[in-house]
Amino acid sequence: MRQRTFILLSLLPALLLLLIFTFYPFFQGVIMAFQNYVLFDLSNVSFIGLRNFADAFRDPKFLQALTNSGYWVFFSLVFQFLLGLSLALILRKRFWGRGVYQGFIFYSWALSGFLIGLIWKWMFNSQIGVINDMLMRTGLIESRIGFLSDPDWAMISVIVANVWYGIAFFAIMLLAALQSVPADLYEAADMDGAGVVRKFFNVTFPFILPTIIATTLLRAIWIFNDPSIIYGLTNGGPAGMTHILSSLMLDKILYGGDYGMASAIGVIMIGILMLYTIFYLFATKSEKAGDF
Repeated sequence: MRQRTFILLSLLPALLLLLIFTFYPFFQGVIMAFQNYVLFDLSNVSFIGLRNFADAFRDPKFLQALTNSGYWVFFSLVFQFLLGLSLALILRKRFWGRGVYQGFIFYSWALSGFLIGLIWKWMFNSQIGVINDMLMRTGLIESRIGFLSDPDWAMISVIVANVWYGIAFFAIMLLAALQSVPADLYEAADMDGAGVVRKFFNVTFPFILPTIIATTLLRAIWIFNDPSIIYGLTNGGPAGMTHILSSLMLDKILYGGDYGMASAIGVIMIGILMLYTIFYLFATKSEKAGDF
């Protein structure tokens, strides 16, 4: 009995922190989603049912942000994974200066997403940006492109910046998984006469599959929730063409003070992530490492 009491008292501070800083804000946000809760009109706070959700789905900006979120997550995740896996396969081999090269690659993951957005904003600048300068010097374009001001290029540009930012995460995680693959599996494959491609799909890929499932699931959730690069690059512009749901939600709070609508968007995001997680885990059922 005394031991149980000691355990409960030891857990109490952690439970209180969770209740105060996680569960209370979460449930308060869910309640706000069903309220007319505008910061500049607090005298008129009232429950309005599903009106915030109905207004959201009638709002062209919300529908644009919802579509953008799909593009944002899908293309960012696919290219981050493919390029990160390629880097991990290269870094698995020993070569001169590998440690320094790894440090430069992994350093980008330590930077703030907003700072990355500001760096790429300068690079994409239509007047002094290095990307336009390089494209013109190589003769690929004749006139400068407004990557962040042109609606046809803006979403592509923020996805490119996000792909660059996330490559390091997959490189780190997949390199760790690759280094844990037993060498005797490759020796057995060599004895069977397996080539590089066959060894990858029959030995490497099945063994690192659990890591791939975990990292892609986590990264998709982070990409979906993180508006920092978009805020650093475009702040949702031009004319809201690069807003995703998380950046639109912040926009409703920072510039409109509409906590009710922002909370409704947040609840919609939670629903989307729950459905995605259930479907993803169901579609990628995997047993222990090495089984496929």
